[in-house]
Amino acid sequence: MVFSSLVFISIFLPAVLLVYWLMPSIAGKNVLLLAVSLLFYAYGEPVYVFLMIASSLFHYGCAIWIQGSKYRRMLLAAVVAVNLAILAVFKYAAFLTELCNSLTGLSLPVPQVALPVGISFFTFQAMSYVIDVYRGEVTAQRNFAHVLLYISLFPQLIAGPIVKYHDVEHELSCRSFCAQETARGMRRFIAGLGKKVLIANYMGEIADTLFAAPMEQIQLAGAWLGAACYMLQIYFDFSGYSDMAIGMGHMFGFHFRENFRYPYGAASIRDFWRRWHISLSGWFREYLYIPLGGSRRGRFRTCVNKFIVFACTGLWHGANVTFLFWGLFHGCLLMIEEYVPLFRAQASGVRKVCGHIYVILMVMIGFVFFRAENMQQGIVWVSRMFTGTRFDEDGARLVLSLLTPVHLTAFAAGIFASAPVVQRMGQAARMQKILWPASLGVLLVCMMKLAGGTYNPFIYFRF
Repeated sequence: MVFSSLVFISIFLPAVLLVYWLMPSIAGKNVLLLAVSLLFYAYGEPVYVFLMIASSLFHYGCAIWIQGSKYRRMLLAAVVAVNLAILAVFKYAAFLTELCNSLTGLSLPVPQVALPVGISFFTFQAMSYVIDVYRGEVTAQRNFAHVLLYISLFPQLIAGPIVKYHDVEHELSCRSFCAQETARGMRRFIAGLGKKVLIANYMGEIADTLFAAPMEQIQLAGAWLGAACYMLQIYFDFSGYSDMAIGMGHMFGFHFRENFRYPYGAASIRDFWRRWHISLSGWFREYLYIPLGGSRRGRFRTCVNKFIVFACTGLWHGANVTFLFWGLFHGCLLMIEEYVPLFRAQASGVRKVCGHIYVILMVMIGFVFFRAENMQQGIVWVSRMFTGTRFDEDGARLVLSLLTPVHLTAFAAGIFASAPVVQRMGQAARMQKILWPASLGVLLVCMMKLAGGTYNPFIYFRF
């Protein structure tokens, strides 16, 4: 079940909210949220829901054990090793086997293991909880139901944002619930739904069509159009999902941190990663980059640490050379920025504009490889962006067929909404009166679109 589905919007969420409002106590509300969260996950993963419960029980017990043990470091190392082993089995077993076969000439059978939805997200949340207990930043929770609810809470279960335990520890047992917060959450949810259905889906139709076309048809215009549309698709798909998750958090009294802050407005790749998928980049910074030494051991070591972190960031997204290259590409850009004084100075005026252009271009090239089926397609695609001047009649016809009025409107809306203009407009006092009518209009259009059973993928399901 995805948030952008009629089943969820029309049945699941309203029913859960109604019963939640009727529950008289926090304990009752927690029981309800735990039950519906497990049901939500079991709807799509009836078997792997037991894996998530087992993972929660394992981390619950390990956190209590670590807190009072003199072998705390060894226990933590074992917890991390178990989690990495689980991810290796489900996400990387086939990739590692194929790599071994290609390097050694062996013919080992390639395991075909179904990937549990959201395993990377709930595994990272569980690990962060145990690590924080080890560091003494939080106290081990003695109530298993609270740990399980923290890990399985359905608004952020399958695609984040990655929530740290200390951010919601208090709200698990004591949180406020009022009509104003619920209304705020509903508007945020609808805004995210609009991003997903009215921008990301239309951009995805163009990107998927072009990336599936024969490469000889992809020339200059098609290459740039496909890259730009995918860049908008992945941003509005995932930031829309994050908005929906944060909005539902408000509906139920939880406050999740922002996951995106207009990343395409950044003037450097460093700034981009302060704005893009903030919960993931923050997780790697806190639990990998800083333990490696961070920026405390000189510039060269800082660059090495960033390179390691971004290699892991790429592999976190999936077992594919294209993801690894995407991570290393960003790591290289950050290394360059570390050594070039121009990037370390405060940007303004023309330099800031040039910085924006540089970020858009580099991020777009990176996302071409992120989207490509293999490295060869990514390399050819990028080369066509700069050298694809040969005219191809079929390619031109394909590009023109995709430039429909609705797709052009969605493209323009995506560019407009990538900047903080809408946010500033929404903060203006005169705009407050139209927030609800506009939100209800967006909801109606989205539901009409979904009722048609049209294209409605979700990119981050596979991570």
